[in-house]
Amino acid sequence: MRIMGLDYGEKTVGVAVSDPLGLTAQGIETIFRKEENKLRRTCARIEELIREYEVERIVLGLPKHMNNDIGKRAEQSLKFGEMLKKRTGLEVVMWDERLTTVEAERTLIENKVRREDRKKYIDKIAAVFILQGYLDSIYVGQE
Repeated sequence: MRIMGLDYGEKTVGVAVSDPLGLTAQGIETIFRKEENKLRRTCARIEELIREYEVERIVLGLPKHMNNDIGKRAEQSLKFGEMLKKRTGLEVVMWDERLTTVEAERTLIENKVRREDRKKYIDKIAAVFILQGYLDSIYVGQE
C-alpha cells in the first residue's frame, strides 16, 4: 500500500510517496501554481500521481502554530484536505507539520544546495518529512 504525503503551501504543493511496503518516503515533485486559490490543475496533477503510484491514502501536513493553535494556513489546509477527500475518495490524514520546513531547509543547507535553488526543493523535502513522520508512527504502533 502506497501513501502520499503533501505539503500544501500558498503557491506550491510538495509531494512525496511511500515505498510499496510503507516504510520510507521519497520526494516526487513540487507542484507550482500562479495563484493560491487556483487549484484545478493542482488537484488534477495530484490525481494523476495517485493513479501512477497506486496511492491508497493521503497524509496532508497541518501547519499548527507552536502553541498548538490552528490559524489561517491550517484552516486552508483542512479545506484542501476535504476537497481532496471528495475528489479522490481516499482517506486524508491531517498530520502535524510543525518545523518540517525548518528541517527541510536545514537538510538542504547541510547538503550544500545553493540558496537560489532551495526554493525548488524545500516543499518536496518537507513533504518527505511529513510522510516519514506518519510512516514512523504507524511502524512504532505495530511493534
